[in-house]
Amino acid sequence: MLQILHQLKMNTQPVIVERLFNASVPRVWEALTDLEQVRQWYFDLPEFKAKVGFEFQFYGGKDDNAQYLHLCKITEVVPEKKLAYTWRYDGYPGISTVYFELFKEGNTTKLKLTHSGLENFGTSNPDFAKEEFMLGWTFFLNDALNKYLENSSK
Repeated sequence: MLQILHQLKMNTQPVIVERLFNASVPRVWEALTDLEQVRQWYFDLPEFKAKVGFEFQFYGGKDDNAQYLHLCKITEVVPEKKLAYTWRYDGYPGISTVYFELFKEGNTTKLKLTHSGLENFGTSNPDFAKEEFMLGWTFFLNDALNKYLENSSK
């Protein structure tokens, strides 16, 4: 019984990825919230506004054979500190929340990404497994966003 409770607790733990960027908080915030910059490192969003209540969507997946329509809605905006939005998939049950939090650390910025509620997607689709989210967010922060910030002139 204790093992089952431990397993249930582990399954409800959010994905957390932290990354230190050699960029200012305003610069990282801009990369997270400016549509043209978001398109450079994240997904090709048709529209995006860092405004509570704004809804956006995009297609994404592991490969061309498994593309899912992501439906998101901004739930919290604290300029240069926090951006949060809901995340769900068109045609699939479950909803989760993504949080980006920024912290000034000297001349650098720590970004803490938390994706909670992943257990709401169930276990029937392996593409929605917690490990897949960990791999995806690690790529986006450690590779894509980091390279964008290093190579952009702003």
